[in-house]
Amino acid sequence: MPTVSGQDSSGDQDDQATNEKNGKKSLAQTDPNVNPFPQAQPDKNGMMPGVKQGTIDDVSAVGTRNIGARGMGNWYSTESEIKMGKQYADEIEKSTRFINDPVVTEYVNRIGQNIVKNSDCKVPFTIKVIDTDEINAMALPGGFFYVNSGLILAADEEAELAGVMAHETAHVCAHHAAREMTRANYAQIGMVPLIMMTGYSWTGYGIYEATQLMIPITFLEFSREFEAQADYLGVQYMYRAGYDPQAFVTFFEKIENLEKTKPGAVARVFENHPQTPDRIQHTEEEIASILPPKDQYLVTTSEFNDVKARLARIENKRRITDKQKGKPSLRRVSSNGSPDGTDSTSGSDQPTLHRRDDSGSGSSGSGSGSGSGGNN
Repeated sequence: MPTVSGQDSSGDQDDQATNEKNGKKSLAQTDPNVNPFPQAQPDKNGMMPGVKQGTIDDVSAVGTRNIGARGMGNWYSTESEIKMGKQYADEIEKSTRFINDPVVTEYVNRIGQNIVKNSDCKVPFTIKVIDTDEINAMALPGGFFYVNSGLILAADEEAELAGVMAHETAHVCAHHAAREMTRANYAQIGMVPLIMMTGYSWTGYGIYEATQLMIPITFLEFSREFEAQADYLGVQYMYRAGYDPQAFVTFFEKIENLEKTKPGAVARVFENHPQTPDRIQHTEEEIASILPPKDQYLVTTSEFNDVKARLARIENKRRITDKQKGKPSLRRVSSNGSPDGTDSTSGSDQPTLHRRDDSGSGSSGSGSGSGSGGNN
């Protein structure tokens, strides 16, 4: 039987009142695994309060929505995005070392394809694992997706890995790269009258040149608006794929703390959009308000632990080989500190499930359920 964690709501209000009276924070305020927002309930038609059918808020409409499609805010066709993504992907593959182990690559690809199947994306995805300790994942326009081995080793649960992959998938589904480039094009066009007003003088040219220099800095990174939207959509996609959406919050909090203790371990992409308290709060509010509650969520599987241990052995072997060749070693054995990369929680080959805390309590109980994390 799968391991299931449950929550008991009895006495929650009394406990919380006692904690507040004594000046203590409740578990819901301190435990990242507990959502502090009250869980909304769907109506008889399965719709959550305030959610309009078919909108970006309607998780049941995932797969039928065209978010950020071609128009005034996106000048690029799907074919153009695929061509552009393929061009960058070819450059990446020329200078990047990949994990080619079939067990690892098949597993990561399976997780990613399940998320894509439960997303708004309209393009096929190619998913590969990059051999690097840096904690990162990257999805290029057109569905060219790269997951760093360091990300897999840093995750403690399959749901955490799925959460990051869902966030990056959302960038592709919502055409964020194409929309950023469209904004850059608008910015360039907007500079033309300024040049004409100065009579093509050096002053005007200097302003245009400066703008050209600023545009790559501004548009190489996604705006806060697009990062927030990727959070919003990514949580929906991992939920649809069967995963505990709260794992999204816990992992980003974890890597934020990791960067404080081990600077450089986390890719710059995460530094550019850290999980600030506001973003964490918005994600938790989303989980409670637009996602219909489930009795159980897929948290992790023994396969995740096995693949993580296998990947750690591969990287450890690579470290030894590089040392023998006189190359600098950049390999980390395991994120959990065990020398062989194994996880003490593995044992059963059944997935671990988590029962949602509808009351916002931290009290624990037990239950049982099936191990399926299928689609809604």
